[in-house]
Amino acid sequence: MSEYGTIGIFVLIALSFPIITMLVNRILRPHNPTEEKLTTYECGLDTQGQTWVQFRTSYFLYALAYLLFGVEAIFLYPWALKFLELGLVAHSMMAIFILVLVIGLIYDWKEGALEWDK
Repeated sequence: MSEYGTIGIFVLIALSFPIITMLVNRILRPHNPTEEKLTTYECGLDTQGQTWVQFRTSYFLYALAYLLFGVEAIFLYPWALKFLELGLVAHSMMAIFILVLVIGLIYDWKEGALEWDK
């Protein structure tokens, strides 16, 4: 029962810390709103014209593909460090992992996700 008590104490601390921090911030921060502070943008230039613009989702897809392949490449690093010490099972699992990566890359290439269109 003592293990559950320790976990319960950590959960209470984890839940109470952000609440206490926000309450202390609300009490201690200076509250003097001015017209300038209540504007939509506190810094920079005021927008001219329509502020709602369309965002090209292809930029998001480039970033997503880069992040995906970058994170997956990180998984190769520990495997490469212990390459000679690992057995056949580890090598076959990594071969399957690399095969999945290659299939994903081929799919992205075929769908045109890697094309930089204007």
